[in-house]
Amino acid sequence: MTGFDDSQPIFLQIRDRLSAMILSGGVGEGEALPSVRAIAADLSVNPLTVTRAYERLVDLGVVETRRGLGMFVAHGARVRLLAHEREKFLAEEWPRIRARMKTLQLDPADLLSRDDPK
Repeated sequence: MTGFDDSQPIFLQIRDRLSAMILSGGVGEGEALPSVRAIAADLSVNPLTVTRAYERLVDLGVVETRRGLGMFVAHGARVRLLAHEREKFLAEEWPRIRARMKTLQLDPADLLSRDDPK
């Protein structure tokens, strides 16, 4: 977890990285997440920045605080997070992508038929 860009606040970028860990299965339901202090030290950021990232995930019901133990992935977190991220994509990113496709006269079928660039 290193390297930030100026496109959005650091706490949101940290939240997105933690979300990716959960969605990819890197951290499973019921498992402990890295501590606020560990992430802050690893990324050279203020612990309050990391706390804000965790608070966003707690608000979504994806992460739970266990007093004296730390932060844990909540049960059902992956399903809730996946639904949230899909809705966020459709509301925030898709309209911009769709408009760009229209400007470039790109057909979705052509995009889907292209070989994977990897």
